[in-house]
Amino acid sequence: PAFFILVGIPGMEKSHTWISIPVCMMYCAALFGNLVLLVTIMKERSLHEPMYIFLCMLAVCDLLLSTATVPKTLSVLWSLSQNSRGWKGPLGCLAQMFSIYFIFVAESAVLLAMAFDRYIAICDPLRYTAVLTCSVVGKVGVAALIRSFCIMFPAIFLLKRLPYCGHNIMPHIYCEHIGVARLACADISVNIWYGVAAGFLSAGLDVISIAISYALIFRCLWGLPSPPASSKALHTCGSHLCVIAMFYTPAFFSFLAHRFGQHVPQHVLISLANLYVVVPPMLNPIIYGVRTRQIREHVAHLL
Repeated sequence: PAFFILVGIPGMEKSHTWISIPVCMMYCAALFGNLVLLVTIMKERSLHEPMYIFLCMLAVCDLLLSTATVPKTLSVLWSLSQNSRGWKGPLGCLAQMFSIYFIFVAESAVLLAMAFDRYIAICDPLRYTAVLTCSVVGKVGVAALIRSFCIMFPAIFLLKRLPYCGHNIMPHIYCEHIGVARLACADISVNIWYGVAAGFLSAGLDVISIAISYALIFRCLWGLPSPPASSKALHTCGSHLCVIAMFYTPAFFSFLAHRFGQHVPQHVLISLANLYVVVPPMLNPIIYGVRTRQIREHVAHLL
């Protein structure tokens, strides 16, 4: 099609303006919180450690993920631009789709790197500085970007090969892989199963690896003779576990429901798809700012 028409949340058109208010507020909070976090870590040399560098990567991913979706979402909810002509045709829609999933997979890799960081810091602290050097941290970031590109790039060609027969009305607030594929007048089984495979090879394997890391961490903490030491170590992991739960829970539910939940109401699917690109970016800097003393002190000094 020459362009795709985004119609927002079907059945809730009269509430679009009211829905846009919390979305806009959460986006502003995400921008402010992550920018403050980035500036704080960059300005304070004492925070130039692997843990905080990974936190910077997470903040950048959050900024990019929310910015790739929320401005277009707000324009649809405010009825300023309901089609993708503002994106210069269907290529703009595909570019947004690629950006969302590319950043999502990269952020998943960063969360895995942060779990490995906690594992080394707690289970093998004497080798922490030797294992997680600046060079290793940089290579982890590059590897996350390369993996994201290799996993998500084929999805563009899987969509471009489909015949659309003039169907261009998409019941969504941003361009999403299966949402675009369902406009085609052809079998989309390949797209569905590629999405499942891509999700398993990226976020699925990351979740399994994170679970293994924390199983080893808890086993190590179980053997510590000092309860205060175990409590302090668990406190350092608490922020990361909260972020993991917020990031993966709505994302996996939305991912599976879009492919296999034919009986789930459409407005529920679209609302969940909006949650995982807005809520984690807003809450991540708050969680780390409140629970991490060094960041809390430096942010207070900065402000």
